[in-house]
Amino acid sequence: MEFLGIIEIIFIVSAIIVFILTKVKIPSLVGFLLAGILIGPSMLGIITNTHSIEVIAEIGVVLLLFSIGIEFSLKKLLKIKRVVFGGGLLQVLITTALIFILAYYYFNNLKIAIFIGFLISLSSTAVVLKILADKGDIDTPHGKTMIGILIFQDLFVVVLMLLVPILAGEGITAKDIFFKIFKAGLIIVVVLLGARFLFPYFLHQIVKTKSRELFIITIIVICLGIAILTSYVGLSLALGAFLAGLMISESEYAHQALSDIIPFKESFMGLFFVSVGMLMNLNFIYQNLIFVLFSLFLVIFIKVFSILVVAYFLRLSQRVSIISSIGLAQIGEFSFVLAFAGKSANLIGDDVYQLVLSVTVMTMILSPFMINFAYKISEKTEVFNILKYLYTKSKEYEEIRAVKKNDHVIIIGFGLNGRNLAKILKELNIPYVILEINSVTVAEMKKRGEPIYYGDGTSIEVLKHLGLDRARAVVIAISDAAATRRIVSLIRKENKTVYIIVRTRYVLEVEDLKRLGANEVIPEELETSIEIFSRVLKYYHYPSNIILDIAESLREDSYKALRRVTIPKHSLYDHTSALKELEVESYLVTDKCSLINRSIRELEIRKKTNVTIIAIKRGEQLIVNPDPDFEFMENDIIIFVGRGSDINRAILYFNEVCGVVCKI
Repeated sequence: MEFLGIIEIIFIVSAIIVFILTKVKIPSLVGFLLAGILIGPSMLGIITNTHSIEVIAEIGVVLLLFSIGIEFSLKKLLKIKRVVFGGGLLQVLITTALIFILAYYYFNNLKIAIFIGFLISLSSTAVVLKILADKGDIDTPHGKTMIGILIFQDLFVVVLMLLVPILAGEGITAKDIFFKIFKAGLIIVVVLLGARFLFPYFLHQIVKTKSRELFIITIIVICLGIAILTSYVGLSLALGAFLAGLMISESEYAHQALSDIIPFKESFMGLFFVSVGMLMNLNFIYQNLIFVLFSLFLVIFIKVFSILVVAYFLRLSQRVSIISSIGLAQIGEFSFVLAFAGKSANLIGDDVYQLVLSVTVMTMILSPFMINFAYKISEKTEVFNILKYLYTKSKEYEEIRAVKKNDHVIIIGFGLNGRNLAKILKELNIPYVILEINSVTVAEMKKRGEPIYYGDGTSIEVLKHLGLDRARAVVIAISDAAATRRIVSLIRKENKTVYIIVRTRYVLEVEDLKRLGANEVIPEELETSIEIFSRVLKYYHYPSNIILDIAESLREDSYKALRRVTIPKHSLYDHTSALKELEVESYLVTDKCSLINRSIRELEIRKKTNVTIIAIKRGEQLIVNPDPDFEFMENDIIIFVGRGSDINRAILYFNEVCGVVCKI
């Protein structure tokens, strides 16, 4: 009963604070942290025993990493292996070395200095992933960079946990270290093999029972089971949960598992941040305010600097470098675990422990504000002359200077949309160049002969070297919403006439992008819904012009140019034999249509469109194979047959006769 009362108090206080902060647009994460500080032992003291809350909070971290693992998948992880193992290792080494120098100077103790260096090198997986998820930036270049470095840090925790007894002077042999690392590696290999061969089959058998309750329980058992197993061999619970998520992501039930786990994750995550806030000792901060603030500044500066260095060696863009470095400038939740282990082993005293906790909690509170600041400052990188010099001297940037095309299309982003567009442009002999921020993709596509260049679209210098002043159109197909807005704004300021087409995720972003200068904005969620209803209505044999009219009303003038430009499909069919069979289509004669009282002979339908009218549906009557003198009436449904290109021509012709603007 007492435990339930504590939970109730936490949720009430958190709800009030989060509600107030939301009104002034402060992230909910800060509200949970402040709620923990308010009701914790060092302030109001409403809750003094935080152990039970910490246990629940740990479940929150596990569920968060599990959900991220489901969304991430093994394929995505393998694509960023260079960031994980190259960037992650370099970041830990640089940060640890710099902190070690300062800590040794202050404490004059080699072991404490090494230990503090490792503590500070870790960033908060829970905080960063929560912010990225809220912003929808998991799949952005900076999102992938931060996640890659965080994954390595979580892997590195096992090494750090092994170092604690060594630094504390406890008896531990090289054999013990080797055995623990071997067990950890074995668990990871088993989990990854299970993801490929075992778990998809296992989940299929569970789903066959048609029991939703059994499915949810199974998902939770897998998540917590793998997390506990990895914890047992010295890895972190969170890493185990992430691996469990990766396993589920390889099955067709990933989306269902994610939707079922989200309610649990959100509730437990709130408790995690509250428990972190409870750890804050305000008395210690008050008594050592200057030293704590100085330490806070040094930690942020060193972590930003170290990740900027890593980003340069990984050949990341200025924007990605700045957002990633500031985004990972906090200290992580696993530092709590390591700090407590160090204190228990008498490696550090209570003062050092409280200093680490204070700086950690403060960096977590500042994280949402720092990341928002990072987005803003990344748009003004021209003030960073040193960074600008370093990044514009790269080999890839020099290659862009060779672009000498005119009247071409610039494709920014070479994902699925960019690749499909490039394929069509190549078939139509329309000149184009591609700008991509992923150096691996650039190297791979260059080998295939694509006119692709490495660079960041938010840099006006890069865009100029792609021939922006001579381009006819720019297509922006990247997943970073903030970068997309920045690119549109830059392009429109530089070139007032170039045609800008933007792919975005959500309808809500359309007006903002058009205001910045985009000519056409294509929201994926709207186009998906239009495609779905069009196929359903087509299956029910609704006339094609009615389907197009409904689509027109839904688009609400979003794609005028795209609707009015018909690509000559026959030029594409010359290269393939995709269309060998005839198609049947229908057209509704509306009340104001000029087809009314006109005959098939008078309209010369066969001569002008190459389609054949095979029937007319008039009310309940079906008139099969009407003669040339047959006259149309209102609400007639014309059923005709022809090749795909001729079907389109017929619909265009009917629309023209009826005075309807072309919509195909």
